[in-house]
Amino acid sequence: MSLTLQRIPAFSSALFCRCSSKSFQRHCSRISSKKVRVSDALSSEETGANVRIQGWVRSVRPQKDNLFLHLNDGSSLQPLQVVASSHLNTRDLTFGCAVDITGTLEKSPSKRQNVELHAQHIKVVGECNPVDFPFKIKERHSLEYVRQFPHLRCRTNAFSSLLRIRSEATAAIQSFFRDNGYVQIHTPVITSNDCEGAGELFQVEPAGHKNDSDDPNPHFFSVPAYLTVSGQLHLEVMAGAFSAAYTFGPTFRAENSQSRRHLAEFYMVEAEIAFTESLEDLMKVMEDLFKAATEHVLSSCAEDVELFHKYTAPGRRDQVDLMLKRKFNVISYTEAIDILKSSSQNFTFSTEWGCDLQTEHEKFLVKHCGNVPVFVINYPYELKPFYARDNQDQPNHTAAAVDLLVPGVGELCGGSLREERLELLSQRLAQYLQLREFGSVPHGGFGMGFERYLLCILGLHNIKDVIPFARFSHSCLL
Repeated sequence: MSLTLQRIPAFSSALFCRCSSKSFQRHCSRISSKKVRVSDALSSEETGANVRIQGWVRSVRPQKDNLFLHLNDGSSLQPLQVVASSHLNTRDLTFGCAVDITGTLEKSPSKRQNVELHAQHIKVVGECNPVDFPFKIKERHSLEYVRQFPHLRCRTNAFSSLLRIRSEATAAIQSFFRDNGYVQIHTPVITSNDCEGAGELFQVEPAGHKNDSDDPNPHFFSVPAYLTVSGQLHLEVMAGAFSAAYTFGPTFRAENSQSRRHLAEFYMVEAEIAFTESLEDLMKVMEDLFKAATEHVLSSCAEDVELFHKYTAPGRRDQVDLMLKRKFNVISYTEAIDILKSSSQNFTFSTEWGCDLQTEHEKFLVKHCGNVPVFVINYPYELKPFYARDNQDQPNHTAAAVDLLVPGVGELCGGSLREERLELLSQRLAQYLQLREFGSVPHGGFGMGFERYLLCILGLHNIKDVIPFARFSHSCLL
């Protein structure tokens, strides 16, 4: 086998002359520059490093000799200051535009941050007309105003902070379950069951589907199919093989409401624990999950959380700290009704034994208990789904169910022990029997609304402000 070596032509001096020395230097600089995020640059103690940062301009301040920019890429609340020669300023370098900047990190004379970027090259990647852009450089926009622009609100400080918090809270919840031996289960989004029994379901059929009365099997899945309202029944299946399992995913409610508490699509954290006959076991998991996730968020997103606690909900941080320090209260449903009936407050809804607790009742009970989360246990049997374990107590017929009520929100978690006794279930639902027939064990579980959790720790009041894209009745879809 022969190997032929070819001589590589020398770099043409004429070609080199056609390239300006400045553009050649910029090209070499971009090749040798290390791409970093704004958050990494801000935390860096190394100066003189040649770096490349891409992001969006948050402010532009031109001067006679120098140009000052604030640059952010979504990795932190704090922007990075960029200092450049005024000759790098161009007409399309405006508030909101996307840029690609190379330069060196140098020690900043400002006490607000350790370093600043001394730019050698600035390229505008995406132009932005600041006149048409709905967010203005020196204005503080309300959450109500920002909500009008679902495709752009991630560009605001408040919403970018919320999304970083949401991301860290998701990671914290996943870590909690993983560290405690839970198996994650991806439960179906399309299902034939109505787990909650409320009938608020979105039915699923192919686009353009026509219901032909002559068709013996008119449904795509042979039976009516719906978007899931809960993964709990599927987790119950897994409780026959795993001692602890959980799911974390989207759920749907077809409730025609535009209130600040309702979404058509939201996220639920749900867990199922086998070999337990104790509500205390469920309550311990709920409390530990809440505290572990919150402590992680407070430590990992300190600046982002402070933004909400300072401007949106002053005093909320003290309340969150109190929730972390104090053990959660426990009262029975009967005690809760007695507290409500003996209060001087006029409630819109009834407070008689057997009534379902409304949001106004839940918030009052939390306040009555010192603004610390409270577990309400042993609800009237008729208020809970068929799978809740029958306490078989007299004179009041109750189920082994529990709700966790938290400040500012009301109900955050709801769960129960599951009815594993075949003879009792046989009186209620024949289709449910096989799950209990083969190696059934006592078990229980709960669900936590993720958006409600975020409302609680941040002190926000509208659930549409804590989800990237809010789906609710009469909302526009992106």
